[in-house]
Amino acid sequence: MVSRKKVAVIGGGVSGLAAAKTFDEKGHRVCGFERSHDFGGVWELSRSYPDVQTQSPKDLYCYTDHPMPEEYPEWPKGPQVHAYLHSYAEKNRLGRLYKLKTEVLSMDRRADGSAGWTLTLRSGANEWTEAFDFVAICTGQFSEKNILTHPGQDAFQEAGGTVLHSSDYTDPTRCEGKHVTVLGASKSGTDIAVNAARNGAKSVHLVYRENVWRVPYFVGGINFKKLLYMRAQEMQFNGWSRSPAARLMAAITKPLVWANFRGLETLLKLQLGLKKHNMVPDSPIEKEASCSLPIVTPGLFEELNTGRITPVIGSIVSYEPGKVKLTTGVTIPCDLSILAVGWKLGIPYLAQEYRDKLIEKDGQYRTYRLAVNPDLPDMGFVGFNSSFCTVLSAEMIANWLVRYMDGQLARQPSRAEMDANIDEMLNWRRKERPAAQVYGGLCSAPFHFRHFDELMQDMGAQTWKRSNPISETFAPPSAAAYGQFLATAPQYRAG
Repeated sequence: MVSRKKVAVIGGGVSGLAAAKTFDEKGHRVCGFERSHDFGGVWELSRSYPDVQTQSPKDLYCYTDHPMPEEYPEWPKGPQVHAYLHSYAEKNRLGRLYKLKTEVLSMDRRADGSAGWTLTLRSGANEWTEAFDFVAICTGQFSEKNILTHPGQDAFQEAGGTVLHSSDYTDPTRCEGKHVTVLGASKSGTDIAVNAARNGAKSVHLVYRENVWRVPYFVGGINFKKLLYMRAQEMQFNGWSRSPAARLMAAITKPLVWANFRGLETLLKLQLGLKKHNMVPDSPIEKEASCSLPIVTPGLFEELNTGRITPVIGSIVSYEPGKVKLTTGVTIPCDLSILAVGWKLGIPYLAQEYRDKLIEKDGQYRTYRLAVNPDLPDMGFVGFNSSFCTVLSAEMIANWLVRYMDGQLARQPSRAEMDANIDEMLNWRRKERPAAQVYGGLCSAPFHFRHFDELMQDMGAQTWKRSNPISETFAPPSAAAYGQFLATAPQYRAG
């Protein structure tokens, strides 16, 4: 008999909702904490910039038992995703499990030496401590803003200039008649640059450090999910733990793989006009494909072609009243500076002594299956396995993690097995696939199927592939199919 546990779920976004549902279904007492006033995480409306939409098609950005509405477009907008997450929470009555507007200040091992953690919590003026048998950290990779400051910023702002983090850009009217500088050309950066250009900005400069490959929603008229999100493509990348036979096959097929990716690069260059805008990356696309590979913002290259957006390879050196100086030596007019520089990856409420066990000196995370660390018992992570199908990835890890906590994995790992695997994966990221070091190594893309295979087999699923080998090899992941696969894993309920 599996004992019923008191489980803290930190975060009420995509990952937290998946974890709360999963642990609750297994019979555990779930206490969810969300510091915002609402569910949604990055999709919570006060954190969403105008016109934000998913990078993944709606059938890849959903839970296994809750498809997005048919009337939603292929790539839903932010408010639609927020509404979808609310419908998932309502369907599973997750509101009863959560305390909103509640922040986790710290977490430490229980003082009496028993298993679990004690959380220090705050809601308004109230502060208290509460003990838990297990803690699921579901705050993901986008919870703490990465705030940059530059010399001269105070004088720039005193003269009427504005500096914003991208998540604070919620009102496009503030661009009207302004010289806008966007620092960073990730998806959020290009989204905001296009939005500013189309909302009356006098000028828009998109400033970024280096060119990266960008994939449009349709490549040569074909939905990119049908080209890139499939096992056949995944097998062409240099994955981990390759057997001698797999390495031999990779050597034999290397010319074909090379030709495949050069063809893709050529198509992208022609379709997007990368040479015209000096935006051709230096690295081959197969070496850089990871969670940081951005999808092309609709309208980006049209605005580049009209000259309403000017791309600049460089960074900000300093501010002056009404101006910003760049590393190129050029000074450009600027009234509004928007910093699309992402988020800090970390767990600020976890004491330093525990973070030192989790994070290597080079920033890489020591995690087994991107979910647990053997030096930090009674806790795990949901949403650290970032991917191109984030919702499904979170749900898969949540199902794995509850079984790990309960000792119900068919392949329950020993301490030695976890340490050996962690070291192997760190070595792979550092020596064989440097692109996999993005986000502290917490990215399963482009190896979605490989990652899911490991999780399903660990859980003892009888089926983890579709019966049709052609569909399984050449079609993207199916959330509904993975729901069926989960049903073939051994079931239980804590009592």
